[in-house]
Amino acid sequence: MTDDRVAVVAQTLTPPSSRAVQAGLKAHPRIANVIAVGSGKGGVGKSTTTVNLALALHRLGLRVGVLDADVYGPSVPLMLGLSGRPESTEDKKIIPMRALGVDTMSIGYLIEEDSPMIWRGPMATQALTQFFNDTLWDDLDVLLIDLPPGTGDIQLTLAQKIPVAGAVVVTTPQEVATLDARKALAMFEKVNIPVLGLVENMAVHVCSACGHAEHIFGQGGGQAMAARYNVPLLGSLPLDAAIREQADAGTPIVSAQPDGVISQAYVALARALVERLATRPRAQIALNTLGS
Repeated sequence: MTDDRVAVVAQTLTPPSSRAVQAGLKAHPRIANVIAVGSGKGGVGKSTTTVNLALALHRLGLRVGVLDADVYGPSVPLMLGLSGRPESTEDKKIIPMRALGVDTMSIGYLIEEDSPMIWRGPMATQALTQFFNDTLWDDLDVLLIDLPPGTGDIQLTLAQKIPVAGAVVVTTPQEVATLDARKALAMFEKVNIPVLGLVENMAVHVCSACGHAEHIFGQGGGQAMAARYNVPLLGSLPLDAAIREQADAGTPIVSAQPDGVISQAYVALARALVERLATRPRAQIALNTLGS
């Protein structure tokens, strides 16, 4: 390990048990915990973070899936090197596409790569609920839902119709990004989805030639926001060309360079997320079973 600040051994974790979801909703029978990954604005690396986080969770021994809920700009298929249409069963259930040990579903598998999604809000939200309910997820410990930027129709549908154990908000350190991330955080709180923590992406760039560390997008924005809203900062991730290059190549950094410092930062983030999830109340289904 070359950097004690992020070095972490990828030891397996005990799979997290089901945690409480919004009142009036029932947990998915094959998914222990749904975690929404959101941001207030685009361009903060939310999808890249989601995919690498999923691979880091899988590396820790969990069964993981990713639902790409950004129907207008799906990027999960590209990042995982997947193409083609998913198969379906006789009763019209969708078999998820699988890569690097992770189950996935995305509108990107059902449309041509360059085709725009000219859909009104109700069509987009219907696609989200259909993908969640009609995909044959493989008894997952965690399903990450990669949300589109903002606080619109899809986020509202998520709160009303999909049982979510918690949310993660991705931001960059700069003030304009944290300003929008605060809106996402406030939105989750208003719809009674607990925010498990923040992820500060592109926190620092280390020059590959000289080793000089530079905070290109500012410093301390994520930590200040976490303190202001009393939520944990789950991790700070670097700004590095390799992260983008590996995502574009369909082999995310956690898979391509599993022993590297950057991958270890994602593994540390995954571990912090699971530990935070474990502090949440258990699902009522489990409690009722114990009491029966």
